Amino acid sequence: MAEARKRYLSGNQPSGLLHLGNYFGAIREHIALQDEGEGFYFIANYHALTTIRDAEKLRQLTFDAAVTYLACGLDPNKSCLFRQSDVPEVTELTWLLMTVTPMGLLERAVSYKDKISRGLSAEAGLFNYPVLMAADILAYQSDAVPVGEDQVQHVEITRDIAGAFNRAYGEVFKLPVYKLGVAPYVPGTDGGKMSKSYGNAIDIFAEGKALRDIVMGIKTDSTPVEAPKDPAKCNIFALYALMATPAEKQEMEARYRRGGMGYGEAKKALVAKIESYFADARARRAEWASHPDRVEEVFRHGAQRARAEARLTLDAARAACGVA
Repeated sequence: MAEARKRYLSGNQPSGLLHLGNYFGAIREHIALQDEGEGFYFIANYHALTTIRDAEKLRQLTFDAAVTYLACGLDPNKSCLFRQSDVPEVTELTWLLMTVTPMGLLERAVSYKDKISRGLSAEAGLFNYPVLMAADILAYQSDAVPVGEDQVQHVEITRDIAGAFNRAYGEVFKLPVYKLGVAPYVPGTDGGKMSKSYGNAIDIFAEGKALRDIVMGIKTDSTPVEAPKDPAKCNIFALYALMATPAEKQEMEARYRRGGMGYGEAKKALVAKIESYFADARARRAEWASHPDRVEEVFRHGAQRARAEARLTLDAARAACGVA
């Protein structure tokens, strides 16, 4: 008997335009996995409500996130791509899970602790964020969740919540595992981890003057042009290496080490590399963006498939705890 294909589940929050960190840290792997298993990928617009208070902006960013996935190679015939808000079963499941979730578990969540430690206000939405994320994962009986190391805790919290429910009501939920890919550390323009919230991101489809301005603003040290430089300590090189062929990477390393190349020249090489690396995807993006009806059709089919799976799980959970 053939082994069942693994089911992968992941989402991306449309709190800003998707950037190189999103691509190399998640999107690229999601696309690769669609040939290895069954992929469910959603645009997490409910999660984005913890930071975005502009309805039209959220609609546009949700659309743009979907277009980015499609342009970068996600095949809606292989993977299920949908809007989180199109699956109301998940929000009902969230409440069922909240009734068994310990407060202490949520108080230990990094996203909540980080905001509190910085003296910022944290709404109930942020506090309960991990429960909605658990519902997102458990609704589709996912086997594995592709994440970066900073998201491992959310999968562990999901397992804890699912375990608590199963102990109380019987084996309803599959306990998923996290899947760490080969995603590299993607530095932002300030040297920290690239993030929309840190204002140090390079958008995937930035081009022309906008791209040049961002790249030229990457922080560097004061090593003079004529002096040798260590590529391992340079954020420009780290970004270039993500997109370069082995031969191009080796050549650039050699130029760094022998001196005579300034950081300005390295930045120009990075601009050219970003534009060439995403050239085909940029053309596909323009095509998808000019046909919003086609994107909406992808969402519609994705929601139908996602809801069918989530309904089965919700019905089982409702029956188990006595509300059906």
